[in-house]
Amino acid sequence: MPDHMGGRIHHLRLEKGLSLSELADKANVAKSYLSNVERNIQSNPSIQFIEKIADALQVSVHALLYGEVAEDGESPLDAEWFGLVQEAMASGISKREFKEFLDYQKWRLEHKDK
Repeated sequence: MPDHMGGRIHHLRLEKGLSLSELADKANVAKSYLSNVERNIQSNPSIQFIEKIADALQVSVHALLYGEVAEDGESPLDAEWFGLVQEAMASGISKREFKEFLDYQKWRLEHKDK
């Protein structure tokens, strides 16, 4: 599976036999925007867009975001973690900001006892 969300959407769209126009219509999103996401020109779409595409492709949001589906079809994240990730995305936190926060927390824990 491709390593970015746009590539995963493209891969899943073709796997389902849908054209770009068909998926855009089915998800009720702009064809040009969908094309930009697939080509990774637009790399940070809204959670609403992701949810619409996931629903239209009949896959989980997690599968679009991470390309991972557990063997039993469940997300490797429990519901609480998944909700926190969705809340962070919906609030507008970028991946870079989230990564910086995690890096700061790791640094803080490493220097806590020093």
